[in-house]
Amino acid sequence: MSSETDRSVDSPADPEARSKRLTGAPFWAAFAMTVVALFITVNQMFNLGLGGFRPVSTGYYYLIIGLFGGLGFLAFPARKGETRVRWYDWLLTAAWLGSSIWLASRAQQIIDRGWNLEAPLEATLVAGLYVALALEALRRIGEFILFAFCIVFAAYPLYAGSMPGFLWGVQLDLAQTVTEHVYGLESIIGIPMQVVSDTLIGFIVFGVVLANTGGSSFFMNFASALMGRTRGGPAKVAIVSSGLFGMLSGSPTSNVLTTGTLTIPTMKRSGYDPAYAGAVEACASTGGCLMPPVMGAAAFIMASFLNVPYAEVVTAAFLPAVLFYLALMLQTDLYAARKGLLGMTGDQVPRLFATFVEGWYYIMALVGLTLLLLMWRMEGEAPFWISLFLLSVAVLRRKAIGFDFRAFCQLVVDTGQAVAQLVCLIAGIGLIIGAMSITGVANSFSRELVQYAGGNLALLLAAGAVTSFVLGMGMTASACYIFLAIVLAPALVQVGIDPMAAHLYIFYWGMVSFITPPVALAAIAAASIAKADAMKVGFKALRIGCLLLLLPVLFVLQPALILKGELSLVIQSAATATMAVILLSAAFEGYLWRLGRLPVWARLGFGIGGLMLFVPEGMTDLMGLLLAVAAGIAALVGKRLTEGKVIR
Repeated sequence: MSSETDRSVDSPADPEARSKRLTGAPFWAAFAMTVVALFITVNQMFNLGLGGFRPVSTGYYYLIIGLFGGLGFLAFPARKGETRVRWYDWLLTAAWLGSSIWLASRAQQIIDRGWNLEAPLEATLVAGLYVALALEALRRIGEFILFAFCIVFAAYPLYAGSMPGFLWGVQLDLAQTVTEHVYGLESIIGIPMQVVSDTLIGFIVFGVVLANTGGSSFFMNFASALMGRTRGGPAKVAIVSSGLFGMLSGSPTSNVLTTGTLTIPTMKRSGYDPAYAGAVEACASTGGCLMPPVMGAAAFIMASFLNVPYAEVVTAAFLPAVLFYLALMLQTDLYAARKGLLGMTGDQVPRLFATFVEGWYYIMALVGLTLLLLMWRMEGEAPFWISLFLLSVAVLRRKAIGFDFRAFCQLVVDTGQAVAQLVCLIAGIGLIIGAMSITGVANSFSRELVQYAGGNLALLLAAGAVTSFVLGMGMTASACYIFLAIVLAPALVQVGIDPMAAHLYIFYWGMVSFITPPVALAAIAAASIAKADAMKVGFKALRIGCLLLLLPVLFVLQPALILKGELSLVIQSAATATMAVILLSAAFEGYLWRLGRLPVWARLGFGIGGLMLFVPEGMTDLMGLLLAVAAGIAALVGKRLTEGKVIR
């Protein structure tokens, strides 16, 4: 969401970094727009009605789009590399803000008179302008593939009647298309934008406040104090700190470039191979987006699509995330044992108690946020209360952390930029969703997909994995998830997959592209810090983080892994999955405690045994366990015989 360092937004490795365009007049314009937008958000979220201002919900959404979307034209350039705000950027900002105010002032009239079906000429022209601005904002924020994808699908109602088979849909003319996109409740102001406006703004504020008041440094020091002295300590510190901060920031690439600048050099100095160090950081930062209680934008949108409390999504995602981080921890530990790597020295590790005293309020913030989310179900209000708490502490400790008025203003502008990026992205993605819904193609696509697959679960899962991975190359995880939640998730549910498992499946596979070549944004960012070959880091990250590919298939086949089902089945599934993670880690690293270095045949036995334990059937569990035990006994006997020969 935001980082503590001042990196250029135009850096290809970090598309979410602080914009260098926001200086001088653009900075203060962004500050003013963000303050007004946050005032409107808090007024709406807490139902304050300050000054008698109580807009209807659609009017509120239009104002949020206008203020934050307009800010996006100031923060993000029309052409890569532009560092100055041009006259046309100001013009586009004024156009989107002005048209949004016009729409918000007529929000009730839009609903009462059904302008999405038939609108007066003036309203149609404003709608056309709004769609054009949404497309331009998306072009600036996203990759070209996403922009092209959006144009093709946004215009789908214009030619849907000419498409063959299940791609056929209701055809509209240009005026009907733009009015449906702007005035309907399924396009620009559809569910994703509603979730952003009603819930996510608070979490973005929280993430920026956490970063700008020293949160990443605290988590780094806290992780070092906890695990720095252990075998291979620097890698474990990287996993814990990146997991904690990534869970709250929600951005794999930015997380790598924030915590990775400290963790990767430390891992290299302790003896980790540069490519391995970069891969560990890339995997840990990517996994943060999957770790409850804060899992980035997609988790809240998922809760809305499934019409369930956010706590239910968090609960379902807990065990798979724990297994993923367990795999990272085990592999780095076994790697360190095989290579004879030690932990950090005493002078490199901060004292735990002193570190806790210095930043106890960050722990309190995390605990408080979790309690408010899970126990009091305050998804919208919780992050604002916690952010206010952190800001209060920052003001009290302003001399110690350098939190002056300028730092506060920068925090506000960073918040505006982070929300602007999400709003511009979601507005563009909304055009795709709206077009699919307006024409009726979304439902027919899911139905026909199930029919063509013949109800074959494996075929549908493979199609979902490939589609998620390919779309994840050009979209953010949230954008990829939103599109597939409309098109693919219903098909998976139709063949009997648990709805939560189906949605988590496409969410996980959308994250895979962050560590998988050729795109691998998180891995490439880590490689730039590690000074290692990007593709080597990418393939190493894919091996270390392979559970990211396996887990979605596993919890689809066995919903007990997302805590669905009888308690005894959940415990059994968790136990066998944990054993499988241990065996696979040993197979990958070629080392296991008590056994030492493993021969190739033992690694093969452990690997096959681990995969069999993952299959949710009693017979495969038993066979996998027996194979692993046999491989372990044989390896132990071989080790004893070898040691006996050496002694003689």
